[in-house]
Amino acid sequence: MTVYVIGAGPGAPDLITLRGAQLLKRCRTCLYAGSLVPAELLELCPPGATLIDTARMPLAQIVSHIVDAHTAGDDVARLHSGDPSLYSAMTEQRRELAAHGIPVEVVPGVPAFAAAAAALDAELTVPGVGQSLLITRVSTLSTAMPHGEELERLAATGITLALHLAAHRAEEIVDALVPHYGPRCPTATVAFATRADQQIVRCPLAELPGALEAAGIRRTAVIFVGRVLDPNVHPEVSDSYLYSEARMTKLRADEHRDDKLRDDG
Repeated sequence: MTVYVIGAGPGAPDLITLRGAQLLKRCRTCLYAGSLVPAELLELCPPGATLIDTARMPLAQIVSHIVDAHTAGDDVARLHSGDPSLYSAMTEQRRELAAHGIPVEVVPGVPAFAAAAAALDAELTVPGVGQSLLITRVSTLSTAMPHGEELERLAATGITLALHLAAHRAEEIVDALVPHYGPRCPTATVAFATRADQQIVRCPLAELPGALEAAGIRRTAVIFVGRVLDPNVHPEVSDSYLYSEARMTKLRADEHRDDKLRDDG
């Protein structure tokens, strides 16, 4: 018996991976976060499967359900929204399951930031503008940020940010970022990416709190901040070398040189 920690994807049920879908079809027990995982995915579970909504369930109770399934000899699907490697609380669950000798296998999913970028029709690594993406969140009442990862410190890098679990702290975000990014820095917020109720808000950084309030966005959103979001970046700066005429010319010259060396040899 194995527990499969499966990334359910960002919201649209058809964005689960083929491997994840195939495992759902054979797992007799499925634990899922009812507030985040699309109900359509549960239809993939086999007839008579035990379906357990963990949205209001403490860790000990979640583990207890998995131990019961293990005792019964069932494979278990543990469905997490997005990808399990980001903000899934997978580490603590794996620790408890290891103590019970229960094997775990992780199945990746489409992360929310990738789905949000697709909704924006945006590349987050534009040559000459930004080649790094920093995924983070803001401190909340539930979980503080580790020392050194406060948003003010991370902002000093000036690289493109993808802020999760942060829409309700828009004013704090602006206060922390404006000194480093400037009030006119482009932002783009995607709420409920790939779902029917998806929302997109674009605005300068200084206008972020008012724009999110006007749209009623308070949760389940990714906020991007950075110059890569500027649609007016000059192509001489942002075009990649990969497909440039300069690279094609060099490749042709290299091929010609190699051909000549073979002929001479």
